[in-house]
Amino acid sequence: MNEKPLPDAGLLALAGDFREALRHSIYLVRRLDADGELSAAQLSTLKMLLDAADQGGVRVGEIARNLGVKVPSATEQIIKLERAGLVRRDADPADSRAVRVKLTREGHAAVDSANERRNAVMAGILGSLTAAEREALAAAIPVIGRINASLQP
Repeated sequence: MNEKPLPDAGLLALAGDFREALRHSIYLVRRLDADGELSAAQLSTLKMLLDAADQGGVRVGEIARNLGVKVPSATEQIIKLERAGLVRRDADPADSRAVRVKLTREGHAAVDSANERRNAVMAGILGSLTAAEREALAAAIPVIGRINASLQP
């Protein structure tokens, strides 16, 4: 039998601490724009579409997977965004049964506006950190990016 050895206790503790820090960060980011017109799920969907703009849109199933919801829940969000003029659904050229969801010009503007609001709030929070803490955070960002990239399909 070819079993993988378990990570050592220190690595497991670091993994747990890192996951908890990310979980709390997600809550914080969702509160950054609590007064915005879009829900956190809607804004996450729009940002996902912005990130995939050069790929011709995103299939509904992929949106659902990335949001951690079932396809009907993702479809409900997409319908609301479509009614608001922020996204559109086009036939998938590779599969006539599927659709690809794309960001509209208005959707792009909504993402830009939310980013500006969130960045302003976050800058205020980061302004309370010491210079050394901000440097440590800046140094950690590429590492977090590498972790995120390793989790992509």
